[in-house]
Formats: sequence, C-alpha cells, structure tokens
Amino acid sequence: MKNFTHSLLDRDNLNLVLDNLKLGVIAHTPERIITVFNKEAEKITGYKKEEVIGKDCHIVFQAPFCGSKCSFCEKTPDLMSETKEYPVTTITKTGETRHLDMTVSAILDNAGILKGVIASFKDMTDSIQTSLRAENLSNFAGIIGKDKSMQDIFRQIRDVALYNYPVHVSGDTGTGKERVAYAIHDISSYGTGAFVPVNCGAIPEGIVESELFGHVKGAFSGAVKERKGRFELAHKGTLFLDEVAELPLKTQVKILRFLQEGSFEKVGGEKKVSVDVRIISATNKNLKEEVKNGRFREDLYYRLNVIPIHLPPLRKRQSDIPLLATHFLAEAEQESGNKVPALAPETLDFMMDYKWPGNVRELKNVIQFSVVRSRSDKILPTDLPMDLTGDIRIPLSPPPSPDLAEIPLARGKLTIELVKTALTKTGGNKSKAARVLGVGRATLYRFLAQNETVKDYASHI
Repeated sequence: MKNFTHSLLDRDNLNLVLDNLKLGVIAHTPERIITVFNKEAEKITGYKKEEVIGKDCHIVFQAPFCGSKCSFCEKTPDLMSETKEYPVTTITKTGETRHLDMTVSAILDNAGILKGVIASFKDMTDSIQTSLRAENLSNFAGIIGKDKSMQDIFRQIRDVALYNYPVHVSGDTGTGKERVAYAIHDISSYGTGAFVPVNCGAIPEGIVESELFGHVKGAFSGAVKERKGRFELAHKGTLFLDEVAELPLKTQVKILRFLQEGSFEKVGGEKKVSVDVRIISATNKNLKEEVKNGRFREDLYYRLNVIPIHLPPLRKRQSDIPLLATHFLAEAEQESGNKVPALAPETLDFMMDYKWPGNVRELKNVIQFSVVRSRSDKILPTDLPMDLTGDIRIPLSPPPSPDLAEIPLARGKLTIELVKTALTKTGGNKSKAARVLGVGRATLYRFLAQNETVKDYASHI
C-alpha cells in the first residue's frame, strides 16, 4: 500500500512539474497512444487532456501537427537515436494557424529498447508576427533580409507552408529561388521528407521524362533495370522544378496530368504510380510571356502558379547589402575556423553603389574572393574582384556645388523633404545625396527602403 501511495505521489508531482512548464509537452507509446499532455499543450493546441489521453495522436491531431515529419508513420518507426528539432506549422482545434518549434526525443529503457517518444513544443506565432509587423526580422528560415520586400516574402513563406498548394518562385538568376523553396519545404509538414531539386534546363530532352518519372526495365536501349524518377524519390517530401520553363511541351503534358490525378506512369510502363509530393517550381523567365509565345502550356502555368512568390533583385533592396555581407563573412569564418577580415567602410560604400547583376550569389562570391585576397584585418576596395572595377571603383565626386551646399545636413535624422531635395539636386545620384546630407550611404539606402514614396521618387528622377 505504501509503495502504491508513493507511486501516486510521484505521478502527481510529475504532472505538477509538467503543468508548470512554459513548453507544450506530449508523450506517447510506440503505438502512438498518448500518455502525457500538459497544460501548455492544451493551451497551444486547443485540446483538453481528457480528449487526447489514451488515444492515437494521428487520430486526434491528424496530418498538420507533425505530418511527414512524424517518425511513427511507417510500420517500422524511426528509433530516433538523436534528438530532432524542427519548425512545424499546425492548425488548432478551433482552426487557428500556429507556428511551433518542436523538439522530439526517444524514450528508451535501460536496455535501449524504445518505449515511446516525448515531444516538447513552443508557440512562436506571436513572436514571428510581431517581428514581421515591426519589419525587424532579419533571418527567417535561413533567408537573410530586412528590406520591406523581404519581410513580405517571409510572410508569404509562413502562410503557404501549411497548405500543399503548388508554389511558383520567380526572380532573376542568383536571387535565391532555391533557398525560398527549401524554406517552404523545411517549415511545412513535408519537412522531414526529401527535398529533391531538379534543374529542368540541364537535363537532355531525350531523357527528361525518364529522369522525372523513372522507367521500367527494357523501356529503351540501355534500360537494364527499373529505375525510380525524381517524383518517386520526393515521395512525402518536396520536388523543386527549377528552370521549369525549359521543360519540353510533351513533358509538360505529363506533369499536368500528375497535378490533376496525383499519379503517373513510368516510361515504358502501364502501372499507375501514386506519390504524395509537394511541387514548387521556379524560373528566371516570364512564364506569361512563355505561354504567349507558345513555349509553355497555359493550363500548366495556372496549375503551377497557384501561389506566386517574386524575389526582387539585390539592386532593389540595397539596404540588405551590409546585412548579407556580414552574414557571408560569418559563414566564411565558421567554414575556415580562422578569423576573417572585416569590411572597410569605403569598401562597403563601393559595394552599396554596385548594381549586382549576379544578385545575392554574386555578393557571396565577392565576399569569399575578398577574404582570400585580403592581407590585413580589413577588406579594402583593392581586394574586390577585377570584374567589379568598372562599376564600383569610381573616383569620389568633387565637393558639392554651392547650390548643393545650401541643403542643410541631416545630422543623423533624415526627413522625406530633405531626402527629396537632395535627390533632386543631385539628379538622383544616391552617393552624392548621402554626402550632401552628411550621412552614410547605408543610412540613406535604409531610409529609402523604409519609405516607399521616396524610393519611387528616386527611381523616377
């Protein structure tokens, strides 16, 4: 009797501890029967303890709670020898969308036998939304940017992650289309499935269908065995069709059929193959123009372009250049294990004036090149690559003419009228305008990024 009472006290104490945690906690057996569900879990999910204890977690929460990230979906569960951490977007009992940080660990007995799983989760919804409203979120799902256009993209990524609708990412080469596709994949319910990128423009036309859909043995000369295509490899994950505008029209028909039916046939096969795949496509071309010119099917365009996301070129978000440069310098330091030089102020000034035709990818390459080339603790303009010479190594402008000198210095505080006046007087030259106002170029670019009216005004001078 004493042992039984002691056991009850232990259980009550454990529940008391769990109920006072500011993390949601859920535990279940290897058969997915829920055994622990604390008060914070009730608050986050909207479910009461009595509604879930003793029930299969898949029946209670269904797919959005963990989806394909779940380690107990297959007949043989993943034993999870290591703790898993990942973001997940879910829907509460009342239909609200919540963004969680999830940590999952195996419960093993002394013999190392799996007895269940325990998951703790923190609701990040309010924190993310507050940062997005304030437009001060600089890193979202691995994407760097504080410019207003990037804050809008962060919102789109957050919103589309929950739904398995096709997403089409457009933008110039080097803007980070694959990075956005991976971010959507990573925070969605498909996040623990494979992320399978396909460069459609790099596959020879004769084998593109085999690459995408696979083939059966004997389908063509050289098909000595059956082979899975990218669609099958991406089952329970995401297929990223990069440069989708390069697909042959014949292959476009087959992809359209898959989007309509959820199944396809391998090359040379007759059996239907069904897969659960999220489709994200991307191109640096204007797909509407490709449709108009007969190079892309209109019906496929509307199937892929359900959720469009457009990435701006780096020249349209110049205020992010210092942030990105700092990030790439930190990456270089982490990869090399050595301290890397910092950017000299005059080097950053030159970089702010460059047009970056290769976008973020080019900026990363420039940082890597300059780190290797630098011989001091500062990256100087002379450490920048030679192919940038014509665009950024411009001599400093002469002192402002008397009429420009009449514009009062901003003294750390810019106003719309001051900036408009300076831009008008300098013919839209932002470098000259910054000098006239007595502020750094980065300060002026940040002001323009935060004030769309002035930004538009500057672009039309």
